[in-house]
Parts: sequence; C-alpha cells; structure tokens
Amino acid sequence: MSTTILFSTFPPFPTLSLSVPAETRFEDLYGLLCDRYLDLPSSNGLTISSHAGSVPPETIVSTLHGEASNLITLRLVPRLVGGKGGFGSQLRAAGGRMSSQKTSNNDSCRDLSGRRLSTIKTAKKLSDYQADEPLRKKAEAEARLAKIEALERKIKSGDPESLAGTKHRFDDTEYLEESREIVDSVKTAVTAGLLKKKKKKAKISHESSTPPKDTDSNTAASVTEKVVGSPTSAPALAAVTSITVGVASA
Repeated sequence: MSTTILFSTFPPFPTLSLSVPAETRFEDLYGLLCDRYLDLPSSNGLTISSHAGSVPPETIVSTLHGEASNLITLRLVPRLVGGKGGFGSQLRAAGGRMSSQKTSNNDSCRDLSGRRLSTIKTAKKLSDYQADEPLRKKAEAEARLAKIEALERKIKSGDPESLAGTKHRFDDTEYLEESREIVDSVKTAVTAGLLKKKKKKAKISHESSTPPKDTDSNTAASVTEKVVGSPTSAPALAAVTSITVGVASA
C-alpha cells in the first residue's frame, strides 16, 4: 500500500508530489524527493516539516494520516541559519530603554464623557483657587496690618535709625500762604507790564505817517524798574526757591 505526499514549497518551486510505501520513514523522504526532482538543492539547505510542526526523523509515514485517507500534506522550507545568540539580552536592553522613556503625562487622554483630562485638572485647580481666596485675602490683610503696626512702633520709639527711611510732610501753613501771595503779586505785575506794552505797540502801528517814537525801550525799562523796584520782588524770588525745596522734601 502506497501513500501520496504533497509538498508545498516556496518560489520558484511548484507544489511537489511523491508516492512512497507506507513503511517509509520520515527521514528518507527528502532523498526520494531528490531522486524524482533533480533540481532540488542538497538537504543542508532545505528541511521537511508538517503543518503542525517538526516531525521526528524515525516516524513512519503511515502514522501521519488517518485510516480513511492515504494523502499527506507536508512543507518543504529552507533552513534558518542561527546566529551567535544574545538576542534575549538585546530585547531586555531595548525593553529597559523603552521603560525609561515612559511618561506619566496623560493629559491628552479623555474620560468616559469625552472631556480631556487636562481640562478636568485645570477646572479642579481653578475651583481650589477660588475656594482658597478668602484665606489668601485674610493672610494679605494680616500682613498689611502687621507692617503698619511695626511702623507705628518705630515712630513711637523715636529711633532716628529706624525713621531714616520714613517720609515727612511739610505742613507750614503760614509759609505756604505767604509764598502763594508773593507769586500772585509777581504774576500780576508782569501781566500788567505786558498789557501796557501791547497797547503801546497797537497805538504806534496806527500812527503810520509819524515816525515811531522810542517808547518800547522806555516801557520795557519802566516795567523792569517796576518789577525790580517792587518791594515784593526779592521775597518772590526767595519764595519760589523755598517752594521748590519744600516740594522736593515732601
């Protein structure tokens, strides 16, 4: 009784068929196959296996098929040349590098309702900030009150070193009033002189037929004498200087 074997191969070889006796051993199949197909390479480059996996060499072909059929399907595949090893260590090293690059930032993910986790975290931070606002305002008020109390203690102690950086307000009402009156009087005198000079020029412009009189210099001299000879001119200059010093110190 013979058994028919179909070999599924790889390009450029087609599917091969071979009829062998039922008592043929599995390790003898390749030699019989090479006797029929002379173009096949040596057994060092090819191997025969079943679709379920490798088969022991001493296996009888008749045990590979059932009693109802004498057809067997096997695979003819090239051998895989092994390397020097070390592939497992390479995998472990690559896994270590991958695990070191893991991140815990999952803000771009979404929850079951479709909201991003970053949006949820931001909303939570905002609610916590609003809930803590009364405490922050209370702490700011306490800090401001403590600062004011410390300044009051320094003022009461009268320590010149502690008061060196404090500001002082100039409140001499009498001096400020006198200075204001002097400045007003000076402004009034200057305004009167300018008005008189303006009227004089207007009068001269109308007298086009008559040569202009030398009145401008006299008017300017009289205004200068009036301002300089005024009893309030010297205090006015002193008042302006004193106001500037007082404002700078304030």
